Amino acid sequence: MEEVALNTKMENLKLHGFWYSPFTMRVVWTLKLKGLPYENIEEDRYNKSPQLLEYNPVHKKIPVLVHGGKPICESMIIVQYIDELWPQNPLVPLDPYERAQAMFWVAYSEQMIPAQKEKDVEKALENFKVLEDHCLADKRKFFGGDKINIVDIAIGSLFAFFVTIEDIKQEKVLVAERFPLLHLWFDNFKNISIIKENFPDREKMSATIKSIMERRRLASS
Repeated sequence: MEEVALNTKMENLKLHGFWYSPFTMRVVWTLKLKGLPYENIEEDRYNKSPQLLEYNPVHKKIPVLVHGGKPICESMIIVQYIDELWPQNPLVPLDPYERAQAMFWVAYSEQMIPAQKEKDVEKALENFKVLEDHCLADKRKFFGGDKINIVDIAIGSLFAFFVTIEDIKQEKVLVAERFPLLHLWFDNFKNISIIKENFPDREKMSATIKSIMERRRLASS
């Protein structure tokens, strides 16, 4: 009966997203860590499907997870939804205090997004120092301690995007000499087997993001 119930919960999982989006990465990594099969629906950034617009009529953005025909929007809400429904390899701490701390840093990661989008190096450096000094000062392997948790997923996706911007600008910001603990954390994170297997190809990612940036530049000129 338990197996039947599990299979029922796993029916019809579909993910609408962009493979290169840090927000889609969050959901992909979570689904993979949970061992959940799903149908990937790659959206066109410039011609979004009618289904996506129907599933997310408010923001009209990816990612959207569709579970049994019901859409869930916003990447970290999706991650929490998956974690609550499928408890294997838990990402959200059970202890109320630890959970509150984790959610504080998830919220902080959302505040880091404007600096990523605007390529604001100084603001990014400020964010890195906060993480270095307040999250990793005890030299923990991951934000979750010995195992990754929801904070690693949230921040790891932004770092995957940030190193792409570094490649495009040919300017190294996340250097080990300046942020040794953060640099070590990111190495540990991206070398977890599931993450490594589902980490976007660096050259392909750089080419795609560079093309998007160029298209925006031409549109605004």
